[in-house]
Amino acid sequence: MAVSNVSFASQVEEWVRDTEKRMIAVFRTSASMVIAEMQLTNKQGGLNRIDLGTHLASLQVGINTPPQKAIKKAKDTTDRSFNMGAVDAIIAGAEIGDTIVASYGMAYSLRLEYGFEGTDSLGRSYHQPPYAFVRTAAQRWPQIVEKATEMAKARSAARNG
Repeated sequence: MAVSNVSFASQVEEWVRDTEKRMIAVFRTSASMVIAEMQLTNKQGGLNRIDLGTHLASLQVGINTPPQKAIKKAKDTTDRSFNMGAVDAIIAGAEIGDTIVASYGMAYSLRLEYGFEGTDSLGRSYHQPPYAFVRTAAQRWPQIVEKATEMAKARSAARNG
């Protein structure tokens, strides 16, 4: 009888460890999916806008850190590419209870998200509609978590099946 109790206890411990791993995987995958959706441009079926690359490349991701202050002009405009792999590498360090912060580093990005009506500091007039690419992706969090959960279940079934 003692042997079966030990076996049962170890099975429960293994199940708990596996469940924790799946929870972390769903959390990380969901965060990555939200950020990827934020970055989708209108030409890719998303809400974001294509610019010269500075806005899209200015996306910054951190764990338990406040967003960095937006800048008006890119300091170095030679590399205007976005790297989702770098984002995923940061997210890979996140644990349950952490806050993953994704923000755009260009002040122009705020105009794209919220819109801008009026004259800027250089005297140019704008009627910029809001594109709400960040807010819309964030509002889809429940659906994205559901999709990430299904993906985790499928991976688990494939390993165990």
